[in-house]
Amino acid sequence: MPQPLLHDLVSTVMAPASALSGADGQIRRSGVQGLFRADRRVLSLARILVDGREPEAVQHAPAGAGRARFVSLARWLGDPGSDPTVRLTRTRELTPQGMREDLEIVSAAAVPVAATVTVELACDLAAIEDVKSGRADAPPVPAEPAGEGRLAWSPPGLRVTAEGRGARARAGAEGATLTWEIALPPRGTTTLGWSLSVEDPAAVVVPATAPLEWSPPRVAAADRRIARLVEQSLADLRSLRLAEPGAPGDTFLGAGVPWFLTLFGRDSIWAARMLLPLGTTLAAGTLRVLARRQGTRLDPCTGEAPGKIMHELRREAFQLGEGDRRLPAAYYGTVDATPLWISLLHDAWRWGLPAAEVAALLPHLEAALGWLAEHADPDGDGFVEYVDTSGHGLANQGWKDSGDSVRFHDGGQAQPPIALAEVQGYAHRAALDGAALLDAFGRPGAERWREYAATLNARFRAAFWVDGEHGPFPALALDRDKRPVDALTSNVGHLLGTGLLSPEESARVAALLAGPGLSGGFGLRTMSAADGGFSPLSYHCGSIWPHDTAIVLAGLAREGFAAEAAALAEGLLAAAESFGYRLPELYGGDVRDGSGGAGGPVPYPAACRPQAWAAAAALTVVHAALGLYPDVPERRVLLRPLAGAPLGALRVGGLRVAGHEVEAGVGHDGQVTVTGLPEDFLVRTADRTSES
Repeated sequence: MPQPLLHDLVSTVMAPASALSGADGQIRRSGVQGLFRADRRVLSLARILVDGREPEAVQHAPAGAGRARFVSLARWLGDPGSDPTVRLTRTRELTPQGMREDLEIVSAAAVPVAATVTVELACDLAAIEDVKSGRADAPPVPAEPAGEGRLAWSPPGLRVTAEGRGARARAGAEGATLTWEIALPPRGTTTLGWSLSVEDPAAVVVPATAPLEWSPPRVAAADRRIARLVEQSLADLRSLRLAEPGAPGDTFLGAGVPWFLTLFGRDSIWAARMLLPLGTTLAAGTLRVLARRQGTRLDPCTGEAPGKIMHELRREAFQLGEGDRRLPAAYYGTVDATPLWISLLHDAWRWGLPAAEVAALLPHLEAALGWLAEHADPDGDGFVEYVDTSGHGLANQGWKDSGDSVRFHDGGQAQPPIALAEVQGYAHRAALDGAALLDAFGRPGAERWREYAATLNARFRAAFWVDGEHGPFPALALDRDKRPVDALTSNVGHLLGTGLLSPEESARVAALLAGPGLSGGFGLRTMSAADGGFSPLSYHCGSIWPHDTAIVLAGLAREGFAAEAAALAEGLLAAAESFGYRLPELYGGDVRDGSGGAGGPVPYPAACRPQAWAAAAALTVVHAALGLYPDVPERRVLLRPLAGAPLGALRVGGLRVAGHEVEAGVGHDGQVTVTGLPEDFLVRTADRTSES
């Protein structure tokens, strides 16, 4: 069955709970609508009726982290005439345990108003994978009375309770209701309220209880879109914070709503890495959570291997659409999470993660490097690659993990084992990052990893570079026959900043990324429009993913390609404006001239929103524009802003370097100012050095 659509639903989140409703606030028995908590739909119906009729919706808007507000009219009540005089404002607030709603009914009528207000409720406890695949057709769980104004649903291992303040509760086999009788005087107001809470002792993720890991930065920008995007993105990120049972102080970010509100190795790592300019606490929590679940044995069914970082954590096995592909609850089928974990540890150390916290993770670093040496190359050709030997896992195990994502220029699909280009870059960077950490902390083995990186560099140059209609470029991958998969994709942009490219090769890649085939939309397309597999609404073969654009933007900026980076940043900002500053997981890769849609990016109809790494992309835009690159162990900072970029002047306070609050700004002329760094830091801007 087709996957339910999401693009026109209103999402409200406070992890591990999330609610999806229509724009009128009603939660109906339709598609993916409902209240979800930890991979279960605990509420499949929440419909408000006034005198048995649905109010008419006129407005909705977010109201902060985990909150949304809906305004509707009861035009049959109040004074006669064309002007409505009775309105209902429904304020929804998600809590980690469930949801609360306040229903404010305001009358501007000159006559008294009497009405019956009812909230219809139902609970089907559908599993998230059944909802995602369109198979959620189970009957509602019967409700039972639970006291005055209270209802309960009590399936095995779970208890869901609803309560209406001052309401009359009725339980039935098909659903349940909370009802109030109201009587308003002329120009009167009343507020009703109800709540739902969930007791779920078997949940594998729980609310984060630690203080918020960052302080909201102070953003002053000539381009006002930047501040609005940062504000909304940080509100969304705050609502995605999760922890594990038994370690609620180690926070990580759930990947996205509704399908992925749990621990995802790659997603959680990238999001934490993008937020490093606001502090290292989130990175530290993410590193520790994943370290505790690091692989210790070989298991082809789960993909586990010694030293490997996991991909995904669920409460039970997860069905992948139709067919027999079913992921185990703890799944390790990812080829890139392990090198990315290494580089997150390294980058957090450079930003000022305390040495004691780094040292505690060094055994896990050595285990991750061990995976790279012993288990990352199944066929021994010298490249990091993947193949699903279980027959029921992910066929593709890079970030583009859909079944058809690895395609040749003519559109044909590559067969595993597959060695992805960007994964070789991650491995190269991880080897050098690991060597730097081993040296700094007096551990053996650093020279081995520098040699590994040098060998991989030469091997990559010989095997991956191909000639195409636009000249030479790195192939997307090598297939099982070691043929270069010659589609031009965004993957090659991830090589920037990894050290795997020479300066000349980086310039070549930057030029290709800036071309119309990849950059002709609102950001960076996942596949060039000139390739045979391109489709603007393909999940991974032509769509635009904000996090992908941000990663490439960051690489361009770090290597000095300011104009190319700024153009991608402008595309993201334009898309953000179109989506109300809540960037979705992905959107269409149509041409930006409006010929593909209605003037803005076309929504991908099943995209998660909010999505952690899409929201975190806002911080990457800001960081790249400022160009602030600290090296706390060496007591120095490199400044490389996007000088003369169309983003204009920008100043940001509340950044964190080695625990110090830092403010940085870049003017229209590209001049950078930084305050708040420790006095002994050496600051270098372009070719100049100065004492901070």
